[in-house]
Amino acid sequence: MDTRAWVATRKGLFELQRDDTRSATWRIKRVSFLGEPVTMLLPPDERGRMLAALNLGHFGVHLHRSEDAGATWTEVAAPTYPPQPPEDKGIAWKLVLVWALERSGSTVWAGTIPGGLFRSVDLGSSWQLVDALWQRPERAGWFGGGYPEPGIHSVCPHPQRPQDLLVGVSCAGAWVAADDGASWRVQADGMRADFMPPEQAGDPNIQDPHRIVRCAAAPEVLWCQHHCGIWRSIDNAASWQEVKAPVSSFGFAVAVHPQDPHTAWFVPAIKDDKRVPVDGALVVNRTRDGGRTFETLRAGLPQQDTYDLVYRHGLDVCAEGRSLLMGSTTGGLWASSDGGDHWLTVSLNLPPIAAVRFG
Repeated sequence: MDTRAWVATRKGLFELQRDDTRSATWRIKRVSFLGEPVTMLLPPDERGRMLAALNLGHFGVHLHRSEDAGATWTEVAAPTYPPQPPEDKGIAWKLVLVWALERSGSTVWAGTIPGGLFRSVDLGSSWQLVDALWQRPERAGWFGGGYPEPGIHSVCPHPQRPQDLLVGVSCAGAWVAADDGASWRVQADGMRADFMPPEQAGDPNIQDPHRIVRCAAAPEVLWCQHHCGIWRSIDNAASWQEVKAPVSSFGFAVAVHPQDPHTAWFVPAIKDDKRVPVDGALVVNRTRDGGRTFETLRAGLPQQDTYDLVYRHGLDVCAEGRSLLMGSTTGGLWASSDGGDHWLTVSLNLPPIAAVRFG
């Protein structure tokens, strides 16, 4: 199980392999798109079909599909926005980045900048903008968090109810649909945006969730690493409760145990103008009781003069719940085979890492 993983970087897509699922020892098996920025990937399904999104700057966003688990690739259609009405003087209706790729049955969802959600039922041969979300009047109040434009970075299908979907938007909170995307409502009650005036801090439409993840075995439970802290929901985002973590509650990445909704991992950092590990030490915070208590995990991670930042998609946990991978903006990649108790350095020389995904 999960003997392969993929690392999307500024200079290519790296496929990792290990021979023993109980080991944290990984090796690079293959490099695709060498020299090109890979922003996101969709791991292979049982037939080996997967996607990779590239951002080629002036040449735009390109999407590639593999039918053989990454051995060969063919370019397919990238999501395309409809023509922008002349009266709309807001952000340009132009694809800037594919920020999320998730699968739900035969449907693939793509979260993008500038805030559009796209659906494909043919693995990227064609895409349809989810117009019901794009046309919400609240979208006029969305704004960028880290990028100039707003973006959908988290797409959380419900494994038991295929018609249910949640997306996380920076900056616009969490949006939920219960009818296969036909209608949407914002559900970020309980979150707090400290960067806003006090009277606006609780507005659900201006929240900045850095990442939202759903527990596969208990899908009503969601974890959110927010710009202003950590939040958890146990009622499918109807309400959110804040959780306090040691070292720092600021960060970008979060992973939840696929079978245990009480267990989640976070990578703390100094917020806002710094965005580096606290005291120059890279650590992982883990809770195993729903956020009531935390352990700060350090074994095997650099503890001095370390300035690695872990992006939103730079932390992942495999389906068996023991193995983790964590990649940083300075090309460090670490692995654990015991839930984060101990870490092993895979590489310190990769290009800046945008995302890590298990097979």
